[in-house]
Amino acid sequence: MTTAPVARWWKTDPARSKITLTLHIQPNARNTAMVGLHGDALKLKIAAPAVDDKANRAVIDFLHQWFKLPLSQINIRQGSRNRRKIVELARCDADTMKLLARLEASCPAN
Repeated sequence: MTTAPVARWWKTDPARSKITLTLHIQPNARNTAMVGLHGDALKLKIAAPAVDDKANRAVIDFLHQWFKLPLSQINIRQGSRNRRKIVELARCDADTMKLLARLEASCPAN
């Protein structure tokens, strides 16, 4: 019996020096925190409402704080009006990969 491969919520593109994250966002939460995996996405609770781009800015700020990247290197590529977002990080270096591995390791199992 074989098991299906686990879908990964992030992908690297070393040729373009980019990392793509698939996120599931829960806006209007009590606080901003990583929840765990939600299918093939990382679920984040965001303590901002989904109005006037406040939740999107909070997602970018969370990633900015975690990865220590300039805000200009974090871009919501798809889903700016949806809970499911595809976010691109414009850096795929060893330090960013270590932080990504640490984020994944600290991710609660669901």
